[in-house]
Amino acid sequence: MSEFTHFNAEGKARMVDISEKHETARTAHAASSVIVSKEVYEKMTKGEVKKGDVLSVAQVAGIMGAKKTADIIPMCHPLSLTGVDLSFHWEERDDEYELHIESFVKTKGSTGVEMEALTAASVCALTIYDMCKAIDKGIIIGPTYLMEKTGGKNGDYKRLKA
Repeated sequence: MSEFTHFNAEGKARMVDISEKHETARTAHAASSVIVSKEVYEKMTKGEVKKGDVLSVAQVAGIMGAKKTADIIPMCHPLSLTGVDLSFHWEERDDEYELHIESFVKTKGSTGVEMEALTAASVCALTIYDMCKAIDKGIIIGPTYLMEKTGGKNGDYKRLKA
């Protein structure tokens, strides 16, 4: 395990200095999911949720979440993102439906975009919960995890299994 970099000489929290790091193209791909009842699934897919088009709103919320990551995660650097996208696909399981959420984030910079990708997927899932909680508060969120990242001095990473 590598040493912790977010502590100063006194053992207090600090933001890491990235001014000497080389600027490279960096990407991150994260995933999350929501498990919903048949009723929620049917209302979402038929456009009958009173708050509006759930997936469209959640997609925009995920993009906004990626852009605001540094505002809510204390040690994250503000980044100039060059791309954010989210995709969805449904899987039916017994009497439940699982919506798989994938986020893709890109930048050219001195630090990675893993946190932005994870935040995008998380905010997207939370938005779905918020828009559908009046129908069913039993919606399950997660797991949320990093699938892949490229760029940077530590090299590429690819999760072996979900």
